[in-house]
Amino acid sequence: MSRIGKAPIAIPAGVTVTISDKNLVSVKGPKGELTQQVDRDITIAQEEGNIVVTRPTDQKKHKALHGLYRSLLANMVHGVTEGYKTTQELVGVGYRASSTGNVLELTLGFSHQIVFVLPKEVKVSTTADKGKNPTITLECADKQLIGQVAAKIRGFRKPEPYKGKGVKFAGEVLRRKAGKSAKK
Repeated sequence: MSRIGKAPIAIPAGVTVTISDKNLVSVKGPKGELTQQVDRDITIAQEEGNIVVTRPTDQKKHKALHGLYRSLLANMVHGVTEGYKTTQELVGVGYRASSTGNVLELTLGFSHQIVFVLPKEVKVSTTADKGKNPTITLECADKQLIGQVAAKIRGFRKPEPYKGKGVKFAGEVLRRKAGKSAKK
């Protein structure tokens, strides 16, 4: 069996899990509610405060789905209890970010400002401390959604390899290139 797939998912206090007869799993907790449609071949059961995922056969497809759905359900349980947080830095002279509600305004060296409306599930905050790069912090219960939004923001101005200017994740190590060497 899959090592990931056979591990049970512990349900913390304050979290309710409902599994419909059509394999629609709904997880509700203090940070929100998430739902996931599970493939009909995979069996989901709630036993002794745990969620157990089982597969019918050892076919390659079933093995792949077994680990996938176990991970998705574990991410849902973690998301509704603790949530997910992503931090991005704006590296470059004049790069700025400001947020009002769920609207993020970015100045990234273009002739115009970028106005990005975030989904209502994602909370955004921006900071601009003197001597440090401006940062964007995203918080959400859905791991897939926060990753997609963060990738979209990064896509507005990807970090370039020579000076490192652009939108990068906090702690991300960029592969830098040497510029042209001067003629002797």
